[in-house]
Amino acid sequence: MSKYKVLLFYTILGLSGILIIDYIMYNLIQEQYLRVYIHRTIGIILLICTGIFLYLYLSKMEQFSELTEEQMRLHALIDTMADFVNFKDGKGNWIKVNEFGLKLFHLEHVDYKGKTDSELAGYTHADSSALEYCETSDEVTWNSKKVTRCQEVIQLTDGRHRIFDTTKIPLFEQDGSRKSLIVIGRDVTDIIQAQNELSISQQQYKSLYEYNPDPIFMLNLQGLISDVNSRFEAIIGESEVSLVGVSIFDFIIQSPEDQLNLKQSFADVIHSKKGIHKGDLRFQTKIGKEIWLSCTIVPILINGTISGVICYAKDVTHLRETEKMLRKTEKLSVVGELAASVAHEIRNPLTSIKGFIQLLKDDSDTREDYFNIMLNELDRINLIVSELLVLAKPQELQLTQQNLHQLMTEVAVLLEPQAHLSGTELYIGSNPRLPTLSCEANQLKQVFINIIKNSIEAMATKINVEFILNNSSVLVRITDDGLGITQSRIKHLGEPFYSSKEKGTGLGLTITYRIIEAHKGSVHIHSEIDKGTTVEITLPID
Repeated sequence: MSKYKVLLFYTILGLSGILIIDYIMYNLIQEQYLRVYIHRTIGIILLICTGIFLYLYLSKMEQFSELTEEQMRLHALIDTMADFVNFKDGKGNWIKVNEFGLKLFHLEHVDYKGKTDSELAGYTHADSSALEYCETSDEVTWNSKKVTRCQEVIQLTDGRHRIFDTTKIPLFEQDGSRKSLIVIGRDVTDIIQAQNELSISQQQYKSLYEYNPDPIFMLNLQGLISDVNSRFEAIIGESEVSLVGVSIFDFIIQSPEDQLNLKQSFADVIHSKKGIHKGDLRFQTKIGKEIWLSCTIVPILINGTISGVICYAKDVTHLRETEKMLRKTEKLSVVGELAASVAHEIRNPLTSIKGFIQLLKDDSDTREDYFNIMLNELDRINLIVSELLVLAKPQELQLTQQNLHQLMTEVAVLLEPQAHLSGTELYIGSNPRLPTLSCEANQLKQVFINIIKNSIEAMATKINVEFILNNSSVLVRITDDGLGITQSRIKHLGEPFYSSKEKGTGLGLTITYRIIEAHKGSVHIHSEIDKGTTVEITLPID
C-alpha cells in the first residue's frame, strides 16, 4: 500500500469520526455535563493518539536518517573500492555502479540507470563486447539460481587486456521471480601474470634440477636428505623414497677427521649463508661401489632465512681413476727409463765381479762363507736387473694354446720345496670344462710364481687354487690364510718399489700386473688382516 493511499484513508477516517461524534453529541446526548466529559475524553484520546503517531513518526525519521547515513557510508565504501561493483534489477537494468566500474567502461558522463548492458555498450569507448557478454553470463547465474564465479576479459582503450574474477549473486522474490543481481569483479590480471611467471620459473627450476646431468641433492638443517634429482638416484642406486630422511653422512666414506671436517663445513654454510666448494667426497653406492663426487654446498634462503642447503655434485670417479692410472704409468715410465739406462750397464760389470769372486773362492780355502754371501747377493742383484729389463722393454708375446691347470701344476712342483720348508700346503682344484687359452706360458708361470710365493712368505698354512669358467673368461682364484694386507696398502700394490718385505722390491707384482694387462686380463686383490688374502685373475678365453 502506497503512502498516498494511507494518507487518504487516514483523512477520510478522521473526518468520518468527527462527523459521527458531532452527530452523537448533539442529537443523542441531551445532558450538558456529559457532552463536556465526552469532549474532554475524546481530546485526551486524540492527544494520546497524536503523541503515539508523533513518536512513531520521529522513530521512523530517526531510522530513516540512520539508514540514509548507512547507505551513504555503503555508497562511499563501494565507490572507493578497487573492485567493480554493480547492482542490477531483475530485468538486467543497471541500478547502481561504483566509480571504478564507470571508469572501467568509460561511462562517467552517461545516465546509466535503467539501461541494460547491451544498451550501455553503445555509449562506451571501451570493449563493448565485454558488456554484451555480461548479459550472457548473467543469464547463466539466473538459471543456476546460485552464486557463480567466472573470469571476464576486458580490453582497454590502449589495447591492453585486463582479467576480472567476477562473482554474481542473484536475489529472488518470495514467489521465485527475479529481484536483483549483485555483480562484483576483481582485477586479477597481475595475480594471474605473477602466477604464470612463478609457474614458468618453477618449471625452469625443475628442469634445471631434475634433468641436470650432474647429481644434485638437498639437505635440511639437520643434514638429512630432503630431495634428490634423478641423476643422484641413478648414481647411488637408491630411489628418492628410500633416500629422503636419511643422513647424507651415511653415504660418505671418510675417516673420523674427514667426517668432522665435513660437518664443520656444513655448519659454516648454515652460519655464514654463503656457498663453499667442499671438493672431492667419496660416496658408497647401494652395491658397495665407491665413487668420487666433487661437491659445492650452497645455502637455500627463503625470505633471508636459511631452510637447508643444496649440493651440486660432479662425478669425478673416472677422472680420479685416470689420474691414478697416469701416476702409476708415470712411475712405470720412470722405472722403464731407469731400467733401460742402468740395467745393461750394471749387468756387464756384475758378470765380471761374479766371475772373479768364483775364481777367488776356488783358489782360497778360507772365508768361504763370505764368498757365498757375496755370490748370493750378486745373484739377487742379477735377478733385480732381469726384472728391470722386463719393465724396460715389453716382451713380445709368443702365444700358444695352454691349459691353465697344467701350468699351475708345474708351478706347484717348482715351489713345493719352499712350501714344505715354510709349512704351507698347496691345493690345486680341477675343472673338467676348463678350455685351453691362448697365452704366453712362461709369463703366466711367472705370474703364478709371484703370487704363490707372496702367500708362502705371508705365513700362510694353506693355499687354495680354483679355476672358475665364466661365459667368456676364466677366473683363477688363489686364496690363502696368511697375515693379510691392510686396506691402505692394497691400493698401492703393483707400484714399483712398493713392498712390505724386508728385501722386497715391489717389482714382482708390478711385472704381474704388466703381464696380465698384456693378456687383456685383470687382477683384483681382496684381503683382511689375520684372515688371509684372495687374488682373482681374470683371463679372456678368446
